[in-house]
Amino acid sequence: MAADHYFTAQPSGAFVAKPLTVTLAGRPVELQTAGGVFSPGGLDVGTQVLLSHVPPPPPSGDLLDLGCGWGPIALTLALESPHATVWAVDVNERALELTRRNAAALGLDNVRAATPDEVPDDVRFMTIWSNPPIRVGKNELHGMLDRWLPRLRESADAWLVVARNLGSDSLQRWMEARYQGELAVSRAATNKGFRVLRVRNRSGLTGPITTVGAPRV
Repeated sequence: MAADHYFTAQPSGAFVAKPLTVTLAGRPVELQTAGGVFSPGGLDVGTQVLLSHVPPPPPSGDLLDLGCGWGPIALTLALESPHATVWAVDVNERALELTRRNAAALGLDNVRAATPDEVPDDVRFMTIWSNPPIRVGKNELHGMLDRWLPRLRESADAWLVVARNLGSDSLQRWMEARYQGELAVSRAATNKGFRVLRVRNRSGLTGPITTVGAPRV
């Protein structure tokens, strides 16, 4: 059950929603959570670090929360940028349902909770915020980043939070080698054992990464 949220569309166990009070975008909010999703007990430390070290999101356009869980990042984006469209992406159907419920509870009509394949291919993002699922393994993680990071608009940034003891530095080195000349990778912050990595599209890239033979971590 513990790893269900990383690998399965339908987690095992009954869907039992539970109340949750957290602070998002500077205000307390009443939401729902449930077992079978990432960090069901509240706001995890990595997400807290990310949200405290990113700049304000763009006020409009398409924004992406990659690996949304019950929705804290997507909801923060939607609260701070009410005129933007926020894509909350996850493979876990329970996580998506919770995100939809939580967006509705906050009166947010600009959140689109969707599986990866439900996001139209022509959507390009003004920013990506993510606490990515590191434990899916390197191949899955790298494939996820290859799918989504190239969809940043020109001069747009992605912000990723990764624990140091789960390979943040090696992931940064891999991205630097993988996307050289296309995406600029830097370390934006370090706090509570986590790195916040910034990835900027500096090339106007609009398609899949085509780099061949790049080193892997």
